Amino acid sequence: MRPNVACLLALGILQALAGAAAVTIYHQKNNPSATATASSAAASYTGAAAYNPTVLQPPPVPSPLNTQFVVQLQNGGTPGASIQQSGSFFGFSIEMSVANQVLGKNSTHIQVPFLNLMANLQQRSGRINIRVGGNTQEAAVLVDSTPDGRILEKDIAGASNPTQTPPLVFTPDLLYMMRNISNFVNVRWFLGVPFNDTSNFRLAIAEQGQAILGDYLIGLQAGNEPDLYARHGHRPSTYGPYDYVGEFGNLVNAMSNDANAKNRNLLIGPNIAYADWTTEMVWNTGFVDQFSNNLAYLAVENYPTDNCAAQFNTGGTIHNPQDVFPTFLDHNAGKGIIEKFRNSTDFAQQKGKKLLMFETNTASCGGFPGVSDSFGAALWGIDYALQMAHSNFSGALMHIGPTVYKCTASLSTPTNQSSFHQWTIGPLYYSALAVAETLGFSNTSQIMDLNANGGDVHTPAYAVYENGNPVRVGIVNFVTDPSGASDLQVQIAVGGSGIGQPNQSPSQVKVKYLLAPSVSQKGNYTWAGQTFGGIFQSDGRPMGTENVTTVPCDSTTNLCTVRVPAPSYALVFLSDDALAQSDGKAAPSTTFSTSMFTNTRNTATVDPSVLATSNGGFDKSRMGSTSPGSSSSGAGRTRAVLGQGVVSVFAAVVAGWVLVGRVR
Repeated sequence: MRPNVACLLALGILQALAGAAAVTIYHQKNNPSATATASSAAASYTGAAAYNPTVLQPPPVPSPLNTQFVVQLQNGGTPGASIQQSGSFFGFSIEMSVANQVLGKNSTHIQVPFLNLMANLQQRSGRINIRVGGNTQEAAVLVDSTPDGRILEKDIAGASNPTQTPPLVFTPDLLYMMRNISNFVNVRWFLGVPFNDTSNFRLAIAEQGQAILGDYLIGLQAGNEPDLYARHGHRPSTYGPYDYVGEFGNLVNAMSNDANAKNRNLLIGPNIAYADWTTEMVWNTGFVDQFSNNLAYLAVENYPTDNCAAQFNTGGTIHNPQDVFPTFLDHNAGKGIIEKFRNSTDFAQQKGKKLLMFETNTASCGGFPGVSDSFGAALWGIDYALQMAHSNFSGALMHIGPTVYKCTASLSTPTNQSSFHQWTIGPLYYSALAVAETLGFSNTSQIMDLNANGGDVHTPAYAVYENGNPVRVGIVNFVTDPSGASDLQVQIAVGGSGIGQPNQSPSQVKVKYLLAPSVSQKGNYTWAGQTFGGIFQSDGRPMGTENVTTVPCDSTTNLCTVRVPAPSYALVFLSDDALAQSDGKAAPSTTFSTSMFTNTRNTATVDPSVLATSNGGFDKSRMGSTSPGSSSSGAGRTRAVLGQGVVSVFAAVVAGWVLVGRVR
């Protein structure tokens, strides 16, 4: 992370009020002394930053804006297209310190919403790549057990870095939980070897990671943002790229002398943040040639900006979210991040290696309220990911940190609310779905930035090729305009633009849309008509009926005119086969439910329509205690209700736990 734990793309708590500025107080039924229904101003928001309800103003409609343009595609060749890409290009990075919040409590209690979310992606891409690590991996210690039986514990008092990164201890059960997840859904894992003591490497995570995860372990990070070690006081001020390369060599030697760290070809480096070093500074040391046999991947980490001054009072410049917002809403946003790595993607190909964006998101140090948790972030995530794919990165991992932060692909319910709230699905998870379907699961797709509409930064478009032929087109409209005047009319043609090139345009195309009324909206976006709802509303399964739009093509002009609303992302399938290659056929449809509850007290079910008009009754015969052990406690009644097959607000897909077998 740069400089530390990054964004959680979540939604504001008060959005549950659907934008209402007041709350309604109802009187008790048959209570003559009660006052009439009244409204009271809502209190100022004081909850977790991850649910900050700030809604920003979308940028004004750019002028001029050309809303009609042609996309001309050719069969039989893809000059300028990317290397072959996988549908699993868009993955996730989970800060190690919150793995027990995102993945599950332990190896026998796995988060059901997480499994469902990953199953959605597996269905579209075949697999998901996830890294568990970050700054907190650097000082993590694997122990046999913890005093309270938890799979990890944080030493808050020992926190360091400007962003207060706590040291960790964790148990092998964290790794067993990861393996059990992979038994359900095809998740492949990246881990990291602690790099805070390179004279005495702690290799237990490499040893047990390989033994427990087996082939599901696809890489071991060697150092997290080493170019920031000196700045953060973890190395001398003279520490530079050659020092890192020397420490990497020490790790290789240590693993060579460890019979239990059998696979020494899984290492990932240099993982720099491009803060105090450039990638070229590392390449110039001979790092890749020296350790080619040990490097499974090359990797970098980078964020477009940070919110560190506001979040951690670092003394730096405090950015106003409203001023920052427009910088995420055009094509230059993603291109600007990637431009400094173009030499490195070429270098990686020359060396026969894959380059990963190992950690990224909208902004480090928590992201920006109203930016990182907005629909604009979803469009940004799509354009950024496709730009990385076009530029020959081989994967990108969007970072998930703790719930005090504002941005993530999805957000588990705060622990003290898990008995009555579901998960909140953030904008970047919608990005992940859209990118997976854009790339398809053939693992042969090549991506081309079309420089569409004369290079207008508000309307980028990409073509996806397989076997040299165009199969899908992705178009982003970053503009917000409820009038409809800024909706794009994009005319797509295949072939027929040159002598001897007959028209090959289809008779019709199919389109899926990612939609919201504004780039500022939080939650309730739709992807092909389906949604994960708003705050605390998702069990990880899409809600609603899928909607794929059929667009007939003009047989006279041989043009297929696709409307792209302002704002939206439109994914155009040029054939039914292209749709089948993206539309959830990579794996069977799978959903998960619970077989265990983590709490059976005080979880009584109440009909919301009844609750809205009553604070209870005055029939004392119905009153009782909710205290544990009481003869009329709510816990006993809840168990009875559950026994009758009624799903309470703490049922599986709400509480989010599943009972699985441990692989020992």
